[in-house]
Amino acid sequence: MTTQSEQTLENNLVAQLVEQGYERVIIADNDELLANLKCQLEKHNAEKLGDTPLSDAEFKRVVNHLDKGNVFDRAKLLRDKMHLVRDDGTSAYIEFINMAKWCHNEYQVAQQIVNDGEYSTRYDVTLLINGLPLVQIELKRRGIELKEAFNQINRYRRHSYASANGLFQYVQLFVISNGVDTKYYANSVSYGGTKKASFKQTFYWTDKANKRISQIDEFARDFLEKCHVSRMITKYIVLNETDKVLMVLRPYQYYAVERIIEKVDSGSNTGGYIWHTTGSGKTLTSFKAAQIMTENPAVDKVLFVVDRNDLDYQTIKEFNSFKEGSVDGTDNTQALVKQLSDPDTKLIVTTIQKLDNAIKRERHASAMESVRDNKIVFIFDECHRSQFGETHRNITEYFTNYQMFGFTGTPIKAENATFNSRFGKRTTADLFGACLHEYVITDAINDGNVLKFSVEYVGRFKQREDSKTNIDIDVEAIDTREAMEGDARVDKITDYIITNHDYKTHNRDFTAMMCVGSTDVLRKYYDAFAARSHNLKIATIFSYQANEEDKDADGMIDEVDIDMAGSAQINEHSRDVLERAMGDYNTMFGTNYTTRDSKSFYNYYKDIAKRVKSREIDILLVVNMFLTGFDSKTLNTLYVDKNLRYHGLLQAYSRTNRILNEVKSQGNIVVFRNLKKRTDEAVRLFSDKDASETIFLKSYETYVDEFDAQVTALLAYTPSLGDVDMLVGEEAKRHFVELFREVMRTRNVLLSFADFGYDDTAMTAQQFEDYKSKYLDLYFETKGDNAEKDSILNEVDFELELVRRDEINVDYILRLLARYVDADDTEKAKLHKQIDDLMSGDEKLRSKRELIEKFISGWLPDITDSEQVDVEFQKYWSAEEKRAIEQLASEEGLDTERLEKLIADYSYSGRKPRQDDYVRTLTQTPGIRERSSVIERIADKFTKFIRVFVDDV
Repeated sequence: MTTQSEQTLENNLVAQLVEQGYERVIIADNDELLANLKCQLEKHNAEKLGDTPLSDAEFKRVVNHLDKGNVFDRAKLLRDKMHLVRDDGTSAYIEFINMAKWCHNEYQVAQQIVNDGEYSTRYDVTLLINGLPLVQIELKRRGIELKEAFNQINRYRRHSYASANGLFQYVQLFVISNGVDTKYYANSVSYGGTKKASFKQTFYWTDKANKRISQIDEFARDFLEKCHVSRMITKYIVLNETDKVLMVLRPYQYYAVERIIEKVDSGSNTGGYIWHTTGSGKTLTSFKAAQIMTENPAVDKVLFVVDRNDLDYQTIKEFNSFKEGSVDGTDNTQALVKQLSDPDTKLIVTTIQKLDNAIKRERHASAMESVRDNKIVFIFDECHRSQFGETHRNITEYFTNYQMFGFTGTPIKAENATFNSRFGKRTTADLFGACLHEYVITDAINDGNVLKFSVEYVGRFKQREDSKTNIDIDVEAIDTREAMEGDARVDKITDYIITNHDYKTHNRDFTAMMCVGSTDVLRKYYDAFAARSHNLKIATIFSYQANEEDKDADGMIDEVDIDMAGSAQINEHSRDVLERAMGDYNTMFGTNYTTRDSKSFYNYYKDIAKRVKSREIDILLVVNMFLTGFDSKTLNTLYVDKNLRYHGLLQAYSRTNRILNEVKSQGNIVVFRNLKKRTDEAVRLFSDKDASETIFLKSYETYVDEFDAQVTALLAYTPSLGDVDMLVGEEAKRHFVELFREVMRTRNVLLSFADFGYDDTAMTAQQFEDYKSKYLDLYFETKGDNAEKDSILNEVDFELELVRRDEINVDYILRLLARYVDADDTEKAKLHKQIDDLMSGDEKLRSKRELIEKFISGWLPDITDSEQVDVEFQKYWSAEEKRAIEQLASEEGLDTERLEKLIADYSYSGRKPRQDDYVRTLTQTPGIRERSSVIERIADKFTKFIRVFVDDV
């Protein structure tokens, strides 16, 4: 039986779309695309244009209007109307897509449109709406890795989308499929943009129950249905103003917003809550729901309510990134009351505390009375404990015409509800109504939207040697304050963290937090870290109010307010501890924060958040703060010496599981408490009873077995390094890449285990480095002079991020060379081999290998003082750089001073020269016929020079 070809897959899809109501249109090239656009725009705007079609001059003005800006700019033009002054002086407003009535558009499907840009490209299937290409579908035959289609689209965007009139920069959505797997994603970056497209931002479509729809025919029937795909474009793509990129909602976000809209449109006042697991993008979901509801004339106000002051700033920033200027921050209750009274302010972000003050305080009574009966939709972010008391009752009793919706990753159910003497036990459903949509942690992990957790339980108490028995006592059996908070235990845990931190964070590619049970214990840890020799950057923050002490240790994590008024009663002892820690922080980062000023403390909070995200802080010590509501993709490890339970436990663990890159394969949880039972309880409650295998990584031994099996497959295919060199044909090379990539992926997981060593595996460390070098050889083969040919290897995902673990650069090599000077002959041989292996295995150092080898053989033998290695290397490097510049200038007839300026400009801006910049460096201007080849040759040599002497030096 033969495999279905790519062409058959394509033809079947087009036939299905025609059956679904798309008009099939034959478009060969850009000229025919323009001709079709003219016809479709005339058809769509028939009422506006009357009986007079667009003249050639009028259509040219339309095309000129459309041919402006990048992908983001064109997305705005698509959603706006064009004021067209017609040839006879009359006006018409040309609509490019009907945003309000999304089904009222013209739909076509085309195959194999050829676009001649930098390289000639041919697109598989294109969906046109009103003549504009808005959805691009790239297909691969069954059995081919889906990412190959993704990589191919990236090449199309780079080489041809901006060509001619740039109409393909109007593409809003991409669809990639190999028949059995199908994903969609937004056109989130244009060629030359600062944001790189990531395969991790491609999504499967699902039904309402989160069941994946992956077969291409099912996907086309559901997602590519005419009204649905235009609804996704008009309603569910968000234009992120901060990053200037398009963002499309994932299916669970779409269904949640749809359910909220249905509730509001129904005319009832019943609400409900959305259960979407922590890290799944609730802010984007709530923003889109709020945005759509503000367009509803029946709704007077939409209030997005957060329950902590420290989230106010963060949420406003995120909302404004989706729509610039969409939110006015409410600095005080009076500002909130003014916004509520202003009919032009429809969307408000505020805190539940300010809302409560607006209702209760007498001085606001008159102003508030005017909005009391308005139709108000409340959206509560993370509807946790602060809505479960008197404040919630005040809101629901005051307003007469409201609907209330809550978002949570960890809802309060009967099992994890706490008893309140005034209100009893209340669940999320009691307060908000039924759950409208669920997307639990198992769903998110299966979809690749959050990471699994690797949970290790560390810590054993050993009885004294003079005891009658000499056995280890598991920490599960001990939970007394004296034992758990003793100095000896704190010292041992501190030593453990210092020893193993680099394993957990991939040599500090990531950061960590440590949570403890009280400020007293935090002080012990802070002092223990300070007393030891290490180069970890440790910081801390905690509320210096008396309620920070977690004495009952129920693990629920009370929400912590930062009191901007500075009126909270202060625990002087804990404040002194924090003031001292802030002093250390000021010394470390050159800041000037203090607890004596509440505004300064708030700024300290924001600065810590920023530095954790930017990896300037290695470990942040906390009690409660930052364990909820803080998102950092660069944080991958949580050390736990604190009793946690239910939603508090899962919220804390979830600080580590945000998706970032291939290196970050899981969130690491290192637990020094008896939390195994409570962890299992939380998993069961917030997913399902069989979820443990999904949420948590497998054992170390299991991954070793997987690694060995992958190594066996690799060595069976290429038993030696020479066998890699003997591979003939791109299919054979691609298979090697795929085999070694699986070895790398599993090794990446193993590196997070403190017990990992190559002695446990079927491959030595040297073998891995040797095969990694061959893997890199194949990568650079695709980046050579013939890189743009239609090559299979161009489509392979090389995942170079997995290769790098240590930050290997020229500075690192110089430190090894300094050791080389003082070493004996045996040690020199080892160091020389280590340096050689590093340079052959690291992509950044390969281009510098020849020069560094020349320094080792020609200069290093004459250096007797290791401290002079750096100085002599700088002299050598400068001389070689000057020689290379002179050689390039001589070979190509360039003005040396202008060439040096070109290099200096690149060093400053990172921007490669344009063609005209190269021409200006020539001492003689080439003829028109040879100009292109001369510039291409100079650009190639310039790039090689930059790679050697400028980049990563």
